[in-house]
Amino acid sequence: MSWRADILTLFPAMFPGPLGESLAGRALEAGTWSLKVTDIRDFGLGRHRAVDDTPFGGGAGMVLRPDVMDAAIGTVSDNRPLIFLTPRGTPLTQAKVRKLAAGPGVILACGRFEGIDQRVIEARQGQEVSIGDYVLSGGELPALVLLDAVIRLLPGVMGHAESSTEESFSEPLLEYPHYTRPALWDGHAVPEVLTQGNHAAIAAWRREQSIVTTQNRRPDLYLQYIATGAQAP
Repeated sequence: MSWRADILTLFPAMFPGPLGESLAGRALEAGTWSLKVTDIRDFGLGRHRAVDDTPFGGGAGMVLRPDVMDAAIGTVSDNRPLIFLTPRGTPLTQAKVRKLAAGPGVILACGRFEGIDQRVIEARQGQEVSIGDYVLSGGELPALVLLDAVIRLLPGVMGHAESSTEESFSEPLLEYPHYTRPALWDGHAVPEVLTQGNHAAIAAWRREQSIVTTQNRRPDLYLQYIATGAQAP
């Protein structure tokens, strides 16, 4: 059985978008994963298919109604995780991505306006997930990001299994820098250790680069790395 993704959105034309190209697109064609997109407005109320209303307590913007969202969710709900994409959610991490990739699939609810009525999130026992500390126009782009991160980990999608174990966030470290031909470009040479064929020395150099880069760019991750008992270079 393929890994299944259901998307609930007011803008179904945004999917599959970039997920129809490259590795994800080929995997979609091959049946490694499947995608179903549900238009939330199909469950809107009245002649104008209303899906939102003004927030209780006042304030700017509109909120997606719980009855509308619940009706839409009810058409796809099963044992897969239900995730609401929102900047107030817990961060999307590589560990969470791996867990989702190991499961049967996911249901993603894309909010718009000021968000989704909290009651339906709690009643449906959904997870609130954020892809970063910034605000977008809706949950569609975060849904694409989450799916791309997961799909590349599905069996057979990437050409080399080791690719997913050596990259950034496979542990609390950023990935080392990469180089290719020509060995000398515009006066800049490839680090000599990478050209000598000593695999042990290459592995040690890459490890050191990962540690130093993480220390400089993501001290929060570096502290996690040190907390595992690892030593600084």
